[in-house]
Amino acid sequence: MILTILKWAVPVILMILLAAAALTKKTFHVETVIPVSPAAVWAVLIDTQSYPEWNPVFVAVEGELRSGATVKNLVRFPDGSTVDMSATIKGFEEGRELRQYGGTWGLMTFDHQWLLEPVEGGTRVIQHEVDRGLILWTWNSDWIEPAYQSVLDALAKRVAETQDG
Repeated sequence: MILTILKWAVPVILMILLAAAALTKKTFHVETVIPVSPAAVWAVLIDTQSYPEWNPVFVAVEGELRSGATVKNLVRFPDGSTVDMSATIKGFEEGRELRQYGGTWGLMTFDHQWLLEPVEGGTRVIQHEVDRGLILWTWNSDWIEPAYQSVLDALAKRVAETQDG
């Protein structure tokens, strides 16, 4: 009897966990307007060699930014610790979009986008991310939007410096 129950209970529990992993998500969104053209913002954004000089979160990037490529991002947390995160470039549209996807399905994945939109007075710069997976049940992600906003602030400052120089 117990074996019979286990034969159907284990697959049902696994299906519930898989469904929960797929349905659990958190969305993060920050944006700003930088008073320059999208091309000027894009030039700074794709110059990953200079990230250590200005980017407070994505402190280093290894690999080529092109559709289908894999890159390694060194991400700094608010406590100063860092972690390497591999990502695949899922979207790369010159002057418009840089989209990276990575993680381990079921546990935690991220789909991070940089979007540039021309608007009156400059460029709307958006960081939009959707994280999914079971780890989100216990992970405190309260730091992400403020950290991403600090990246936008640093990007705006860096773009202004490149325009002045």
